[in-house]
Amino acid sequence: MQRRTRIILVAACGVCVAHFANASELRDTALEMFKPLPSTVPAVVDNPITPEKIELGKALFFDPRMSASGVFSCNSCHNLATGGDDNLETSIGHGWQKGPRNAPTALNAVFNEAQFWDGRAEDLKAQAKGPVQAGVEMANTPENVIATLNSMPDYVDWFTQSFPEENDPVTFDNFAKAIEAFEATLITPSPFDAWLNGDDNALSEDQVAGLSLFMDKGCVACHSGVNLGGHGYYPFGLIEKPGAEILPEGDKGRFAVTETVSDEYVFRASPLRNIALTAPYFHSGKVWDLKVAVEIMAESQLGAELTGPEADQLVAFLKGLTGELPEITYPVLPPETAATPRPSGEVLPE
Repeated sequence: MQRRTRIILVAACGVCVAHFANASELRDTALEMFKPLPSTVPAVVDNPITPEKIELGKALFFDPRMSASGVFSCNSCHNLATGGDDNLETSIGHGWQKGPRNAPTALNAVFNEAQFWDGRAEDLKAQAKGPVQAGVEMANTPENVIATLNSMPDYVDWFTQSFPEENDPVTFDNFAKAIEAFEATLITPSPFDAWLNGDDNALSEDQVAGLSLFMDKGCVACHSGVNLGGHGYYPFGLIEKPGAEILPEGDKGRFAVTETVSDEYVFRASPLRNIALTAPYFHSGKVWDLKVAVEIMAESQLGAELTGPEADQLVAFLKGLTGELPEITYPVLPPETAATPRPSGEVLPE
């Protein structure tokens, strides 16, 4: 028996609109805007995913020796135990420098149209190469990464098994492909997916009401698809620009990629899966409370002022996007040899 949902009265441009008298009608509409996560690892472009490649990518994801200092790994900023990010305002990197933006989650990132807040990486392969070389993050070079990998026989064997058709498989491109293969497995099915797939009891009444509001208020205009975001670029402050404490004036977003004036303060729509686990919020990491973040987005992007109950229901829905985290066994990494490059650079705070 289908659970009856509340009829939500939404003030839209001064007009009250009654929608979704039952769960079936709401689900049919939701399925036009969202898609449940697939049950299998998705394919990625130009990178066949194999078990060997996944295991290699996992080792590389957790190996701090991929950084110049030997301190920072991919997992440092994209901690798979804490929602796929580091729960910091902005990440700490080489020489204990603070990065310029909040770290996005690595969970379900394979479904994003592009990577990074400004979309400068077209896929996870391109994204994997960025932090390794960024001076404020891992501060390494492709040449040093390859020298490090070639110095450890186990890594050479793993690359050979992962890329068997290549004569020289230990390359920076293959390093990135292996990490992409591992990250493609980081999928977190949630109660929302179960509800989309027909389980009326997967979401609470408040969560269903929040979903209805999410669509009626217009949040779905930017946060749709399988990842409820992760595609499309939008001005932060479409209706009302937030203050500099939330939208720093020095970070002009996608403008840094396109150098187009209309892209100033434009950012890729954030994916919302597991959003309850990934505080603080926004590219600046300045907001720690999910309800406050929801209220800011309503005002800035929609020109809407939410009532307290509306904000609570929207937060309840967003919590329904918290998925089952993948069970990751920490990898045993290859031992160093006499040929392994030694850590370099400032590794301790002054």
